[in-house]
Amino acid sequence: MRHAARAFVLAAACLSLVACSDGDGASDPQPTPRTALTFGQTADTAGVDGKGAAQITPETVVYVDQAGAGAPEHGLFAVVAFRAGNRAEDSVTTTAAQGGFRWKTLDGKTIKASNTDGAGSIAPVGFDDGGGKPVVRADTHQVNTVAFDITPAQRGGTLVYVDGNGVAFRWRVPPTDSGPTAKALKSALK
Repeated sequence: MRHAARAFVLAAACLSLVACSDGDGASDPQPTPRTALTFGQTADTAGVDGKGAAQITPETVVYVDQAGAGAPEHGLFAVVAFRAGNRAEDSVTTTAAQGGFRWKTLDGKTIKASNTDGAGSIAPVGFDDGGGKPVVRADTHQVNTVAFDITPAQRGGTLVYVDGNGVAFRWRVPPTDSGPTAKALKSALK
């Protein structure tokens, strides 16, 4: 009886494995949706064309209605300072300068980085480069910024970064100025 029960369980397990495959013995796993990271958490991402690896960490967000002489077309600039790191022995190119960053609003609208001339010209002093230097040298990190021209109602939401393999990483963005360099970033935008 005990052997018959084991045989039945084994047969059921084998049948369920066959039912989950496409007939050639290989399973067909489904991708799992990525959950949003907490603002300030690091994501291990692929470089352009899947070459190399870069760590992307959005650290600070500020909201300003003026940046230098430029005013936002939609009412507010959301400027995110992020850290791009590279622990490898070779340089890696991130997708930051190729449209890798997006702002997803609470109502589901997607806004590309530098979506207006004003947002595209933001380059705060002391934050390496507006728009993100794409090449991160070996065994270094750098801080860059990316800007979005949004409406005041679109504060908060989700920052999305699509890496060189097409994988999207998401961070929940605070609706108020936040992060370790918020004060310095806001000052650099005046």
